Amino acid sequence: MVELAELTQRREPREREPGTPRRSPAPAGRRLARYREGAVTFGLLAPSVLLYTVMTVVPVGVAVYLSLTDWNGFSDAVFIGFENYLHLFDDPSSSRAWYVTAAIAVSGTVLMIGGGLVYALLLKERSRTNSFFRTLAYYPHVISALILGFLWAAILGTNGAVNSTLQRFGIGPIGFLFEEQLALISLIGVIVWAGFGFNVVLFIAALQTVPAELLEAAAIDGATRHQTNMRVVIPMISPVITVATVLNLIGLIKTYDLVVSLTGGGPAGATQTYSFLILARSFEGTKVGYANAQAVFLMVVCAALALLVTAVRNRQDRAATG
Repeated sequence: MVELAELTQRREPREREPGTPRRSPAPAGRRLARYREGAVTFGLLAPSVLLYTVMTVVPVGVAVYLSLTDWNGFSDAVFIGFENYLHLFDDPSSSRAWYVTAAIAVSGTVLMIGGGLVYALLLKERSRTNSFFRTLAYYPHVISALILGFLWAAILGTNGAVNSTLQRFGIGPIGFLFEEQLALISLIGVIVWAGFGFNVVLFIAALQTVPAELLEAAAIDGATRHQTNMRVVIPMISPVITVATVLNLIGLIKTYDLVVSLTGGGPAGATQTYSFLILARSFEGTKVGYANAQAVFLMVVCAALALLVTAVRNRQDRAATG
């Protein structure tokens, strides 16, 4: 009986004394836990990775392959290497389209970033009046770009609202959409008006994150409102300005829908952007292989600009903190 009691006592697990560390699980248990954690992570990421692969990676890969072929969209694709890319640099229509695209991207980005920042600084305080003007600025961004283009075409056209009003005073008609320089200026103006509100909302949200203590310290030191904005507020929201710059640049480089509905690329190609050239000229002309080469080149330019702006911004931040 004594031996049986001792054997039973040996088999019973001993309670862990307070303060003593728990024993780590066996290696097999740790491996099983890692496998389970990896399976859960894979299960959560798999749908997003699959969707991104199907919607982005595969189309880009197909576009890169087609850009190396001579294909009209119907017959068999013939592999021609980099001939389409070499043709990009001696194509006069591409050169002019890039000039128009650069003018829209640079001037539009400067105007939307600068104007949006000033507008946001004026409306950063909370009030009913400021809320109304915030909504007023953002409202055009909600409407489809195609609809905005048709709307402004009706306003700025030869028989549009503006020219009809000017003719009553013996002025006009002014070719807002039918003179080359005026058409490009009108297009840029409509693009800035349509995308202005997005930057305003973005900057107002960033301004809410500026610590009030810094603003109070600047006021105590006797800084004016302009000095506070230039030396405190703008440096604090510089990462948001960088993001807005990249988004505006890439978005304006890909401008297409407003061109279609407002000017149709005219007059005489004066408002024909590179995206419009790809979709309305190359694809319609059954130059599918060449159009894909143009699209891939446009994608590379957008990526390079995004990296360049981010690198310049990071360098300036390191110089300021160093």
